[in-house]
Amino acid sequence: MISFHTNPAAYRHWQLVFEGPVARLRMNVREDGGLVPGYELKLNSYDLGVDIELYDAVQRLRFEHPEVKVVILESAKPTAFCAGANIRMLGSSSHVHKVNFCKFTNETRNSIEDASEFSGQRYLCAVTGTAAGGGYELALAADHIMLIDDGNASVSLPEVPLLAVLPGTGGLTRLVDKRKMRRDLADVFCTIEEGVKGQRAVDWRLVDEVVVSSKFQEAVAERARQMAGGSDRPDHDPGIELTPLRIGGDETQLHYDHLELVVDRHARVATLTLKGPDGAPPAELAEAKRQGCDFWPLALVRELDNALLHLRTNEPETGTLIFKTRGDAARVAAYETFLLQHRDDWFIREVTLYLKRTLKRIDYTSRSTFAFVEPGSCFSGFLAELLFAVDRGYMLEGQFEGDDRPAPEIRLSAFNFGPLPMGNGLSRLETRFLGEPESLERAKSLIGEPLAAQAAAAAGLVTFALDDIDWQDDIRFLLEERASYSPDALTGMEANLRFAGPETMETKIFGRLSAWQNWIFQRPNAVGEQGALKCFGSGERPHYDHKRV
Repeated sequence: MISFHTNPAAYRHWQLVFEGPVARLRMNVREDGGLVPGYELKLNSYDLGVDIELYDAVQRLRFEHPEVKVVILESAKPTAFCAGANIRMLGSSSHVHKVNFCKFTNETRNSIEDASEFSGQRYLCAVTGTAAGGGYELALAADHIMLIDDGNASVSLPEVPLLAVLPGTGGLTRLVDKRKMRRDLADVFCTIEEGVKGQRAVDWRLVDEVVVSSKFQEAVAERARQMAGGSDRPDHDPGIELTPLRIGGDETQLHYDHLELVVDRHARVATLTLKGPDGAPPAELAEAKRQGCDFWPLALVRELDNALLHLRTNEPETGTLIFKTRGDAARVAAYETFLLQHRDDWFIREVTLYLKRTLKRIDYTSRSTFAFVEPGSCFSGFLAELLFAVDRGYMLEGQFEGDDRPAPEIRLSAFNFGPLPMGNGLSRLETRFLGEPESLERAKSLIGEPLAAQAAAAAGLVTFALDDIDWQDDIRFLLEERASYSPDALTGMEANLRFAGPETMETKIFGRLSAWQNWIFQRPNAVGEQGALKCFGSGERPHYDHKRV
């Protein structure tokens, strides 16, 4: 089983060095440190294990180091910045692992850009040596790229000519959408193996500046100081330590402090029950910071993030995710009021941004997703956002026979109308009501009101309201029907339906790129016995089927 737990003391591939408002995130991949046997991570090439550490480092920089305003991405190996995803790993991995690896890597690169845009923690990439494939895509996630001008250092995206696949973490999209590279020059760049170096890299907008070797480190330090000047992150606030999660359970269930995960492998269904807070929010902001990782919204989102990654990586045949909640909606609403009151503080901002990123993991999951609103639920505010992230929501009308708990209700809040946008830049309710602006306005007018099943269904906030007579049979039929369909067809259908509205760089990466890479990773030209991934480094030329499909 692959674990997403790590910490800086356990890193094998990354080093963190702190210099006041600047942190250096230095890549130094151990060749013998692969996640599984069978390949060597030469030239700072990476696998999922390397990226798990990178994700952890990015998270810790945001929460544990509020004083850090600029992060310098660099290599400890003078002749290689990063050779990208390890080819031997890709050639020997299952299709499922390759696709999930690319998805996690994309999410991690996006979290770097999210830190730059919303957290005031900007990224500067200092490229020494070769930045190839995923290595250059890592650089592309930064705000500013500096390339050493020593006659050897270069940037490249050689996947098409060398491997018969696409750059897997947004390289093509970032070239033309983010860096505004000319399409014809991008076509040239993506079809040459050796890459581009020196002034041409600047002229083609592949990097922002090149600096001669003798002045490179000094120029990097000066650029970092300049970039730090515009940040609103505090100079002296103590950080929030991301302590290890407390997780119990066994192969079929995981118990967190605020979340329960139960997996029914026979039915191929996983149920995630999110628990509301045990009490009122802190009386003041300082107390929330003293609580640190035990501050309920942060504790809950860390557990949800971990559970989603666990399901994606370790339960690939569990095709349906059910979301439930349990707790007091009034307490959830009180915490939301606290978050809104202190939204300008760096810590509360980071908690809200983490909620946003984790909800996006649900948007991008390749599983069918449902939410069940039952007695004892607390789908309020940002927990109600789960209802709009899933493919369908079902709400009980009234009570179950013999259950004295009151009928379930849902409550909307300001969190459902802006702070937690999808990758398309819209809220989930804006996306849901794209052709019904009047429905969106009506939903806004319902903020704070307790909505029973019929009212929620009439407002378009749940898919179906069912009474207790129909509930059990309808839910059973729903799950059995979903399990009978082709997982491939469902993945395609769900991904097409989830992202109405404008297309952004992020939706292109997860929509277009993920779909194409998913297909290409199954084609013989890439993964067949005579395909490019299998032949790479063997001295044999790959054999291609030249029909265009």
